[in-house]
Amino acid sequence: MHIDKSKVAIIFMVLGSLTVLFGIIVVFAGPLIIDDQIIKNTVIDPNNEIAYPMWKDIPVPFYMSVYFFNVLNPKEVLLGEKPMVEERGPYVYRKRCQKDNITFHPNFTVSYREYRQYYFEPSMSVGNESDVVTIPNMLVLGAAVMMEKLPFAVRMMMSATFKTFKEGPFLTKPVGELMWGYDSGLVDFLNKYLPGMLPTKGKFGLFSEFNNSNTGLFNIHTGKDDISKVHKVDSWNGLKKLTNWGTPQCNMMNGTAGQMWPPFMTPKTTLPFYSPDACRSMELVYQRPGVMQGIPLYRYVAPKTLFANGSDYAPNEGFCPCRQSGILNVSSCRHNSPVFISHPHFYNADPVLRDFVGGLSPNEDEHGLFIDIHPMTGVPLNVSIRLQLNLFMKRVSAITETGKIADVVMPMIWFEESGYIDGPILDTFHTNLVVLPAVMEYTQYIFISLGLLTIIVALLVHRRSKVSGKELVNEKHTQKN
Repeated sequence: MHIDKSKVAIIFMVLGSLTVLFGIIVVFAGPLIIDDQIIKNTVIDPNNEIAYPMWKDIPVPFYMSVYFFNVLNPKEVLLGEKPMVEERGPYVYRKRCQKDNITFHPNFTVSYREYRQYYFEPSMSVGNESDVVTIPNMLVLGAAVMMEKLPFAVRMMMSATFKTFKEGPFLTKPVGELMWGYDSGLVDFLNKYLPGMLPTKGKFGLFSEFNNSNTGLFNIHTGKDDISKVHKVDSWNGLKKLTNWGTPQCNMMNGTAGQMWPPFMTPKTTLPFYSPDACRSMELVYQRPGVMQGIPLYRYVAPKTLFANGSDYAPNEGFCPCRQSGILNVSSCRHNSPVFISHPHFYNADPVLRDFVGGLSPNEDEHGLFIDIHPMTGVPLNVSIRLQLNLFMKRVSAITETGKIADVVMPMIWFEESGYIDGPILDTFHTNLVVLPAVMEYTQYIFISLGLLTIIVALLVHRRSKVSGKELVNEKHTQKN
């Protein structure tokens, strides 16, 4: 049986052309299919098996590491000398976050409260909660600044109250009590006769408000109607904007709740989020690309303008009254207590702040904050948020507890909240959002290459069969002659 190689070659050319065409279709359709899958997997929807459980209950270990600035010369500070501090810690706490009261609304938003609990991790800590440190007494030195402009007699009476309850300008107590609260006769007295003056009704501690508490009622977009709005804050505690800052821009609630962001990010995309603890919206900026265990990422960091004062960066004017750049006055949402937040060790702040306190040495690796995020999905892969709590101290006449303290923004503690995706979650993430898109991308090129190779071989076979056919005709013609 004679096989017509020319016809076979034509069939293979058609098949090769169809293979190339399929490959080209995949080139154009592939990204659309991938984008569609990403949209389906990033919308906040209980039927979403990947992103919804990650959003509802953060499935990765999250830790808060706390460092205290132990005051070495409290007596000298009262005489007007420069405070000297040594960093103690970290004291590490495992943080558990869980969303509750999750309610979906017809306008494509979902409301919830997120509850947080902290558990001490001795094995990860340098020291124990029983370690004793000395820090400024916020109840005394904070109240002194708050009462500076009140009548002289009122200030004298307050000073007498401090003495009655044996409250001095500095506290020397165990870390656990400073963190989560200690019994104070002064606190009980103020809550009884001046209700509302203090943020706590029980024990007084730096983080007493945080443990077993929630961050308020968030209402955020699900992204079902518009994926570019997913996770963005619609309202917080019923408010569409804040009221404690001086300009409309500073009172805006921008961005997400700080856990996930909309997908399809580019280096021009910023990372805005609203922080109830900082009482404001903040925005991180793109620094560089990177890779984490095979997953591409963008690193976002805080711009130098984040805590700049209104003189150095006009849009921040609404956060004033300001002092030096690099510290944010949060007194307006902290019961008017003279509290400032900054980067640890006054990193990225006006150097003059470090001139007034001894023992500080800022650097980016230890004190800069960052978020590593997967740009295609907006899911953070590695997070390290580092902030410092400072108290403005000064001498206030008639309040003898302040002695001759020089005006100083005094570091009290700094803390780092950190976590990263690992284990089975990372494997699932890698498979669905890195491996499968890569397979699809390689498949399109394999089809195109295979199709082109088939066409080339078929053309060669077709040409050869034509030449063979002509030679056979010529040979028969010669034999007849």
